[in-house]
Amino acid sequence: MDPVNRSDSTTFDELVRAHYARLCDFAYRFVHSRAVAEDLVQDVFVCLWEAHDQFDFQDPLKYLYQAVRNRAVSHLRHERIHARWEAEASTAEHAHEHTAATETDVEELQRAIAAAVDALPERCRVIFTMSREQDLSYAEIARILDLSVKTVETQMGRALKSLRTRLAPFLTAGLMVFGLGELAGRFWK
Repeated sequence: MDPVNRSDSTTFDELVRAHYARLCDFAYRFVHSRAVAEDLVQDVFVCLWEAHDQFDFQDPLKYLYQAVRNRAVSHLRHERIHARWEAEASTAEHAHEHTAATETDVEELQRAIAAAVDALPERCRVIFTMSREQDLSYAEIARILDLSVKTVETQMGRALKSLRTRLAPFLTAGLMVFGLGELAGRFWK
């Protein structure tokens, strides 16, 4: 780059003084921040100064306004991308936290179910596990255990009543929110 002559320096200073404030107001309409608008306008003037030997100082307004507009649009585009990235990162973090919380809740519920089933009287426990875990019908359970179907129904009723009582803190609407309704639903069939 050629050394700057005094004429170019004076012309540039006059250009900055004449248009800086208006260009900042123009940029502000895009970015809605005085500080950002001033930074954008200063960037345009820095680029102009660096290429002053190729610039026509006789009719600068069209270039200046277009350059400031382009900088503002680029800034807004960058801000949107950054905001979208932050939103996606936040959503991913929230999903991870939600998944971890849900997994913890599922594990806690599974432990509570196992403890509640283990606490059932032996006959109730056997009939319940045959029905819910092995998917046997009441008739099949009655045949295998040499019981009447009515006895199996009665024992299942007792098992379900006991489990509902023991698991009441877990079987709230909150479980449905966490998608645990299917697991809890085993006790309401």
